[in-house]
Amino acid sequence: MRHRLSGRHLGRDTAHRTAMFRNLVTDLLRYERITTTEAKAKEIRPMAEKMITLGKRGDLHARRQALAFVYDTKVVKKIFDEIGPRMRERPGGYTRITAIESRKGDNAKMAAIELVDLVNAPATPRPQRVTAAPSSGPRSFQPSPAAMAAAATAAAEAPLEEEPAAEVEPEAVDESAPDAAPAGESKEQS
Repeated sequence: MRHRLSGRHLGRDTAHRTAMFRNLVTDLLRYERITTTEAKAKEIRPMAEKMITLGKRGDLHARRQALAFVYDTKVVKKIFDEIGPRMRERPGGYTRITAIESRKGDNAKMAAIELVDLVNAPATPRPQRVTAAPSSGPRSFQPSPAAMAAAATAAAEAPLEEEPAAEVEPEAVDESAPDAAPAGESKEQS
């Protein structure tokens, strides 16, 4: 029995679990928002907040502690140069966990974990789902009105690329000879 044992094992041995947590924290601090299972998000939250607290401290010992946990040195630089100063006035609670719809394959509870003052939000909205046309068979799709409008604007803005037509000179016909045919035709023999 697991009486009074804290933490989730997540079906992994200790080394695998620790490596997974370090990967997740590194990615969270790199992208500032990741999607994972709810259990993993709840487990990495204290670790990520500790890294941000180290970034707020900003001294050499804190940087070395962060380097001992986070895999990527560029991410550690980001913690100390961007994220730590951004969170300077906040006393804690640097991350937010938001439940999202369950995973299709195994119906696992999914969650998005993100930094509270998310700066690098995705610039483009998520793509719209294309719906099937009701009368055109099982595999035909009808694009959404937004997709059609975007395609029309792209087509209108794109310069027309015309290939130069090959100039063909008209064949010379001798007007003086009444039975003379143009150069490509043969005369009928009688």
